Amino acid sequence: DLKTLETKEVKNFEDLATTAVDTKKDSDTTDTTVATTGNTKEEKKGLFTIFFLAFLSGFAALLTPCVFPMIPMTVSFFTKQSKTRAKGIKNAIIYGLSIILIYVVLGTIVTAIFGADSLNALSTNVYFNIIFFLLLVIFATSFLGAFEIMLPNSWANKVDSQADRGGIIGILFMALALAIVSFSCTGPIVGTLLVEAASKGGIAPIVGMLGFSLALALPFMLFAMFPGWLNSMPRSGGWLNTVKVSLGFLELALAFKFLSNADLVLQAHWLEREVFLAIWIAIFGAWALYLLGKIRLPHDSPTDSISVGRLFMALLVSVFTIYMIPGLWGAPLKIISGFPPPMTYSESPYGIGGKGGNGGGVATAIPDGAKLGAHDIIAFTDYEKGMAYAKSVNKPVLLDFTGFACVNCRKMEDYVWSEAEVLSILKNEVVLISLYVDDKKELPENEQYVSETTGKKIKTIGNKWSDFQMKHYQANAQPYYIVLDKEGNRLNEAVGYMPDAPEYKAWLESGINKVK
Repeated sequence: DLKTLETKEVKNFEDLATTAVDTKKDSDTTDTTVATTGNTKEEKKGLFTIFFLAFLSGFAALLTPCVFPMIPMTVSFFTKQSKTRAKGIKNAIIYGLSIILIYVVLGTIVTAIFGADSLNALSTNVYFNIIFFLLLVIFATSFLGAFEIMLPNSWANKVDSQADRGGIIGILFMALALAIVSFSCTGPIVGTLLVEAASKGGIAPIVGMLGFSLALALPFMLFAMFPGWLNSMPRSGGWLNTVKVSLGFLELALAFKFLSNADLVLQAHWLEREVFLAIWIAIFGAWALYLLGKIRLPHDSPTDSISVGRLFMALLVSVFTIYMIPGLWGAPLKIISGFPPPMTYSESPYGIGGKGGNGGGVATAIPDGAKLGAHDIIAFTDYEKGMAYAKSVNKPVLLDFTGFACVNCRKMEDYVWSEAEVLSILKNEVVLISLYVDDKKELPENEQYVSETTGKKIKTIGNKWSDFQMKHYQANAQPYYIVLDKEGNRLNEAVGYMPDAPEYKAWLESGINKVK
């Protein structure tokens, strides 16, 4: 009868609704898993990079006037104090592990103070970037010879007196004494590492200190195990100060990257691409002249000639300096991609005498809510307007979560998006929506709200898109790419940093082909 039929229809509708909900849940679970896996891979890559750079920095610190001469002194102490070779090896290993422990504890303290989850916010925080810039300028000035950054002598004396206690405690205090005495050379390097690692977030400061201390401790352990190697060590001399000054030039160059981050986030256009490159050309040019002996700094020894190694280093720095010069006229400079501001953030985005307008000087109407982005791709910076445009032209969407200060985002644009086949897809087959999660422009008062995800008030455009990414895609990493249909449904798995152009092209096509 009619009542029975209605009951069956309602039951069928409820079953269908339940199935749809379950399917959506399964889909969300899968997407969350994909996002989490992608973020984990990116975090592992980032931590490995920090460890590797910190390890190299540890070796650089080893070749400074405060540390290098201490190797034979420390090794001689262990060989004389140890009654047997086995005892000497054991003490050397304990000494090396103590050095590692001290620096790892320092990294742990930094992580604990700032909080592992909030450290990554430093990379886009204007005030922290300016503070980091000033810190690195101070460190660089110290390395160049203007002054020494030293801890109080009373600290070194107290620690040194404890080193005579013997046993593991005595060795631990010896390692602490090394850290304090060599602070004027290692301090700026450690400070730079902690600044860079802190901006990456998570346990990066701990990983950074592990890599740095491992490189610093290894020579002490190895020379204590094999004292005969000491005879093959180069003698201390003026070359140690050359290494120290060279590190000063590098730190000064790196400092301007942090100042550039602050400028990019504010979109103030004070440090545009040409100005940044001019500063780097001046810094590396001065470094090349220093290595060639044309510039002398306060702690340099007088010399009539330079070594062959120093000459080769001067040539390498000179080549790099000359390489950067065409960048002032619009050369892409892919080797240093991500360090200078992008081409779109310059006085002449198309180079001196270049023509714009979406290719070849042809004027193209730019839709409301869009702008000309990298390589003259029309990019929407508002999700709703971008989706509305995609519906009107019947095209899928490439959703791009990015940031003004995101280095890997710039690398993707410079290395991958610039490839002809990828660029053709981005210009002709999809609608690009680029959402900047570090945009500091404030939302109108009536558009501000409290996030359901974090419970924090969303005040800026960047906050809005960051919250949007976390709420809908369970991710908070940049770059982050998703291909959507014109209704906003996902067409493939989200991906992050993917520097292989053919792989990225195949990924794009895997989503677009579903629409076709």
